[in-house]
Amino acid sequence: MTLFEVWVPEKTVRLLVAGEERAMERDDSGWFSLDVPSAGPGSDYAFILPDSESPLPDPRSPWQPSGVHGPSRVYDHSAFSWTDQAWTGKQLPGSVLYELHVGTFTAAGTFDAAIDRLDYLVELGVDLVELLPVNSFNGAHNWGYDGVCWYAPHEPYGGPDGLKRFVDAAHARGLGVVLDVVYNHFGPSGAYAPMFAPYLSKHGSNPWGDSINLDGPLSDEVRRYIADNVLMWLRDYHVDGLRLDAVHALVDHSAVNLLEQLAVEVESLSAHLGRPLSLIAESDLNDPKLITPREAGGFGLQAQWDDDVHHALHTLLTGERQGYYGDFGSLDCLQTVLEGAFFHAGTWSSFRQRHHGRPVSSKTPGHRFVAFLQNHDQIGNRAVGDRLSALLSPGLLKVGATLLLTAPFTPMLFMGEEWAASSPWQFFTSHPEPELADAVRTGRRREFAEHGWASSDVPDPQDPATFERSKLDWDELGKPGHAEVLDLYRRLIKLRRDFSDLSDPWLSKVEVWHGDQHVVIRRGGCVVAANLAPEAQTVSLRSVPSKVLLATSPGVVLQRDRVELPAESAVVVVARL
Repeated sequence: MTLFEVWVPEKTVRLLVAGEERAMERDDSGWFSLDVPSAGPGSDYAFILPDSESPLPDPRSPWQPSGVHGPSRVYDHSAFSWTDQAWTGKQLPGSVLYELHVGTFTAAGTFDAAIDRLDYLVELGVDLVELLPVNSFNGAHNWGYDGVCWYAPHEPYGGPDGLKRFVDAAHARGLGVVLDVVYNHFGPSGAYAPMFAPYLSKHGSNPWGDSINLDGPLSDEVRRYIADNVLMWLRDYHVDGLRLDAVHALVDHSAVNLLEQLAVEVESLSAHLGRPLSLIAESDLNDPKLITPREAGGFGLQAQWDDDVHHALHTLLTGERQGYYGDFGSLDCLQTVLEGAFFHAGTWSSFRQRHHGRPVSSKTPGHRFVAFLQNHDQIGNRAVGDRLSALLSPGLLKVGATLLLTAPFTPMLFMGEEWAASSPWQFFTSHPEPELADAVRTGRRREFAEHGWASSDVPDPQDPATFERSKLDWDELGKPGHAEVLDLYRRLIKLRRDFSDLSDPWLSKVEVWHGDQHVVIRRGGCVVAANLAPEAQTVSLRSVPSKVLLATSPGVVLQRDRVELPAESAVVVVARL
């Protein structure tokens, strides 16, 4: 017996199962339900609305084996044989994140193929694997941010069981799993949920689609739709955290913001499950309220992405200053973000032409900020998807890695970064609809033409070669130019574990000073010095160095209270005042 339920507050609806249409019973809140004794796991079903020409998938479909336009399939979460009963979770503080896209992480592009690389990630030293969105979208391959069936893992990746196998295998190796989820819009193809109920807002749209109805009429059930989805991933798929995409695009004027509601419900689930669960926001607001505890008036999320750290490092290393990079690029800027997390903290933003952000309290631990040298956005939203390894000298690439992995934040790597992968990460889609495909192709080229790129230089997102080019080449691991970068990342991650000063999250204990193309960061008894210049420099450490823990280049010379650094190099030393 299977209970079918669907929320349709303003229409009637019929169930189609086993080729037969069946009437459903409506309650006072607009929920329709029906028990079907003959249906069970594996049964396909759909709903028929009076204004629809064809049966539609369930807005809460757990499984879409025939794609987002096909019927839904009944799925039994209790049938999977988990082996992670001893798993006690993985907290965010002290962890290193690794962001990957299932479709391009391996040649096969599936959950099962990714399992074969988990031992490599353990050896690298990461703690949490962050998957780009895996819920169902139209087409075979996509970044994942065009999802429309929010409850159903993408079938070409391996569907519901495939995701569970991946999480189970990760836990068996001591790795936690974070899932990227998108609640600010539906994708452009196969978004049938708004035909059932008012899932969309009258507030208008954001850059990716129509806004979601979080505070308008009948929004209580829309919020429940999101909250239940959050709880499902954490409870039924055993994931350890969620990265909430672009929360600044969630328009919510309710007294209790949706993000606070999610934090409350996830904390309750965490207490019940007995393991830590993390909510990580992506936001461009530079507002620490997101990660301020609820008892102090905040929303109570565990962390947020910190683009300012990326911008400070990227501009300093590459010299790029276009667009939103305009205010970044100086050593003063780097000092500001290393000591205070945000660069724009109530300060003037020339890109926005207004003041932006709010200062971070010195009582806020740095582990609540996820920092990165590269990520899917910052690479993929470049016209040709070129990585830092295509932009920087090997020396500066290693300097950047050292500055990231010795900073007081939660570091995140983007797949392949750790070996200076040569494969680009480009924007790719596989929309079957010709008009949509052409609109995406044209829009992408127009966007970059406005920034000075020739349209012929912008890869066609719909070309399968664009997708294939973005796959990692694992044969590079042991090759010259790659193996030494990988070795450096491994040593830096190990250093964070071996020396508590390097994972200490308190911003008030970080001291930074700089000079002509060099910067020094004191982290307790450890001092990090970086020379960005194309020639050797002698740098004051303001302390007496006793031991080199790590050097990115040979030729480092310790002096009484100084260090001589080769060109474009960095060093981590033990030093005493």
